[in-house]
Amino acid sequence: MDNQPPSQPFNRLPLHPALLQALDSLEYRQMTPIQALSLPLILEGRDVIGQARTGSGKTAAYGLGLLSRIDPDLKQLQALVLCPTRELADQIAKEIRRLARCLPNIKLTVLGGGISKRPQLASLEHAPHIVVGMAGRVQELLTEGAMKLDQLRVLVLDEADRMLDADFEQASRAIIEQSPKTRQTLFFSATFPDAVRAVSRRLQKDPAEARTDLAAAPAQVEQVFYEVDASRRLDALAHLLSTRQPESALVFCYTKNDAQEVETQLRKRGFAVLSLHGDIDQRERDEMLVRFANGSARVLVATDIAARGLDIRNLACVISYELPADPDAHVHRVGRTGRAGASGLALHLFSGREHARVTAIEQRLGTKVEVQRLAAGSFSPDKPLKPTVVTLCVDGGRSDKLRPGDLLGALTGDAGIPNGAIGKINTYDTRTYFAIDIKLAKKALDGLRSNKIKGRKFRVREIV
Repeated sequence: MDNQPPSQPFNRLPLHPALLQALDSLEYRQMTPIQALSLPLILEGRDVIGQARTGSGKTAAYGLGLLSRIDPDLKQLQALVLCPTRELADQIAKEIRRLARCLPNIKLTVLGGGISKRPQLASLEHAPHIVVGMAGRVQELLTEGAMKLDQLRVLVLDEADRMLDADFEQASRAIIEQSPKTRQTLFFSATFPDAVRAVSRRLQKDPAEARTDLAAAPAQVEQVFYEVDASRRLDALAHLLSTRQPESALVFCYTKNDAQEVETQLRKRGFAVLSLHGDIDQRERDEMLVRFANGSARVLVATDIAARGLDIRNLACVISYELPADPDAHVHRVGRTGRAGASGLALHLFSGREHARVTAIEQRLGTKVEVQRLAAGSFSPDKPLKPTVVTLCVDGGRSDKLRPGDLLGALTGDAGIPNGAIGKINTYDTRTYFAIDIKLAKKALDGLRSNKIKGRKFRVREIV
């Protein structure tokens, strides 16, 4: 099923009144195409393969489906969502909680890797109805007997292509094999390579397919391919960043080593750049994403895998440092910019050896792409776009009952910072980050260090 259904209201579906009430409160009134295609199938109890671009409403589609199967009076795990990153797990959990806001007594637990198991074990002692987690941690807790799947009704693999590739397949399969045969199995992703479809045939029962939003790119995205000599790829990247001057740019590399090298070389050339890869811990990852989202770093370099689950709003530009082998991955990259009707920019570098990838992308898109040649003599001097804000961190957060309003009050009060100079405030359990106009950063630091926030002294520092 690969079409664009007419817009339909949620109240045409046999959803619980409390779910319709939540949807109304969230102002979710019309289904997105993937929701209109997949939700009726899910509510019928079918196994489903759902394919749609990032940001198309896939989480709400399966979230409404699994919430429709939950019995709040049964204090057992009834729905399990597996995903590849902790960021994505947190996003999924947030969306499902929003959808469940009018349902009584629904308990959801997030099981992420890279952090202590102790609070997760405590949460599992009072069996949650829903678990959203990473496959490795879920498998570990199943092996230890901390959770059971015997009452599981719905199993979801979000980013299913990733969950069934080399890094996660073993853990995902082990979990699936321990779950009841009567379960409903839902696979959702932006791409579904043939190898994943083959696995689906073994793990799902006669799955129905819902495919939509798979066009080349939104009309508002400008997309250009640049042929360059392989040895001058980095110069070409710096040229595009210098001449296009995007407010924010996500640069995709093929390997972790490439991402690290690109970051190193761009940093030497004066760009405010970070790289995201599997060797950084969760805290550092959180800080990188905060800095990129608030504009204190303008360029983020990542592999396709590391970028999974990132919800980067208002992303101005994506750049392929090299083209992906899978044309669907190209579509997935482009879909990260130009969202919600905003304009976007997608630029792609390729060498002579990658012409076959360009051809495959053209076949996937059903159209010729714009190709330009970047000769070595046409590179412009480096002109890095400098950040106008810096990120400061307060070593206190939700566990300290420190709220964004408390910090804002301290900044605009005793510290004497105008409200307009303060950017987004991000609160975590033990830390709070905020963006501040670069000209007022020292004043903010001095003010917070010499005064109290909510009657307490907190350590404050700049994140660099």
